[in-house]
Amino acid sequence: MQSQFGLHQVIELGKNIITAGSFGKVSTEADSYASMNAANTHVALFQGKHIRRAIHHNEWWFSIVDVIAVLTRSDRPRKYWNDLKVKVIREGYAEVSEKIGQLKLEAPDGKLRETDCANTETLFRIIQSIPYPKAEPFKRWLARVGYERIQEIDDPELATKRTRALYKAKGYSDDWIEKRMRGIAIREELTDEWKKRNVGADREYAILTAEISKAAFGMTPSEYKKFKHLERQNLRDHMDDLELIFTMLGEASTTKITRAKNIQGFPQNKQAAREGGSVAGNARKELERKSGQKVSITGNYLKEPQNIKRLKK
Repeated sequence: MQSQFGLHQVIELGKNIITAGSFGKVSTEADSYASMNAANTHVALFQGKHIRRAIHHNEWWFSIVDVIAVLTRSDRPRKYWNDLKVKVIREGYAEVSEKIGQLKLEAPDGKLRETDCANTETLFRIIQSIPYPKAEPFKRWLARVGYERIQEIDDPELATKRTRALYKAKGYSDDWIEKRMRGIAIREELTDEWKKRNVGADREYAILTAEISKAAFGMTPSEYKKFKHLERQNLRDHMDDLELIFTMLGEASTTKITRAKNIQGFPQNKQAAREGGSVAGNARKELERKSGQKVSITGNYLKEPQNIKRLKK
């Protein structure tokens, strides 16, 4: 008879894993995870494989098809999930459909698409019906991720500390990390302002962000990623110091203009985004004129850590 995992067991298992290995190290059975975009899109890593996730009801929800792809190595994870759903219901877990939510996650083509997702507790139950040897280490990894989220709710500073540690482990310099963390804070301040001013969620945020970027750099984020030869990677994780600074200037200026004019609604916020981005764009053009060098660079940190690349300049 299969045991049911409740939230209490998940938390306790997570505590055991964290106690067994200090933060920042990969334990023998549970990979460390990485938040690739602190504001919007999140990707976790399990044994080098991407698993999309999103904050929903103040906890992590994971893409079920991504989990199945990792555990089964199936080349048709969606079909596997459809068949598994029938099996889980036959086993007596009839409420599985009610426990699943469709959240918008970034697809391989860069667009946000509705994807079947589940929280930690529901995933534990689903995984019990997958007869593969990777299931057990994945359960432990999942418990750790879930427990770390609970810790972050109790102490928000932990999320910042963990993000810093992850960037440091990836080879970023302390100066770059400071700018990146400041950029995250400025971005969150802007999105908080949008929430107060009748701007819709992800889709409208993406449009407004594109307006800022277009005015600041002459490129939307998707165009900028192509310019830097990136695919699913986070664009800002591959910006150098000046690119980060002008990104911050564009978003901070947009927040300032939005508040000063007490802007409400999407159309007006769209205009404010253009104006805020133009502040950064004009400053960028002036710097380029006086230095004779472009601010936007094609380079990225895919093959070479940021701190090593910086020293070679």
